[in-house]
Amino acid sequence: MRHNENIDFSHVTKFTGYMKIVYQLAVTDSRHMKILDMPAGNGLLSEKFKSEGHEVISADINEERKDFLYVNMESRLPFKDDEFDLIICLEGIEHVVNPANLIFELCRICKTNGRAIISIPNIQNCYSRLIFLFTGTFYQFRPENCNFQSKDYKIDRGHISPLTYFQLRYLFKEHGMTLNQISGDRYKRKLLMPIYIIIIFFGYIFESILLKKKQ
Repeated sequence: MRHNENIDFSHVTKFTGYMKIVYQLAVTDSRHMKILDMPAGNGLLSEKFKSEGHEVISADINEERKDFLYVNMESRLPFKDDEFDLIICLEGIEHVVNPANLIFELCRICKTNGRAIISIPNIQNCYSRLIFLFTGTFYQFRPENCNFQSKDYKIDRGHISPLTYFQLRYLFKEHGMTLNQISGDRYKRKLLMPIYIIIIFFGYIFESILLKKKQ
């Protein structure tokens, strides 16, 4: 038996805004590509790429569809080195216990001139900073929403590994990949925009002071 009988995995049910952004970023490359979509969720993005004629491997630990390849992102990925032209990992890295190991695996299976498109919750946005200021936890990373199980129990653990821009850039660069572009899909709580402006202003001042001290 490949995993436990009691499984609880979550995914979105529609073609989301961040999926549209990822698709637009990916189709700038007109050549035929071998694509890994992992975690594939319900397969909506995979189907979009397949309709364009690309070879797509849809991988996930859930059993949403029978044509998915069963893959546990906590383990070594069952793919060869330099196998994919494009790797898409949307809202997945923050769900694993060891994101650094997963990033290493993504870099290993990506071709030398290939690309990886990653999406994660933005813990550095102003709303998340406010949440952290008052609660000590980032937005979307509440302890009560995490599932605690043994490492052998395959379950959606929830958002357990918050990552900053610096961490992502460093970990990918460690394995030979460079950052090309950053994007987002929406602003959080626009009504708080005046407070956001104050946070950004004082953040800029504080950062300038730190840089002067280092000179």
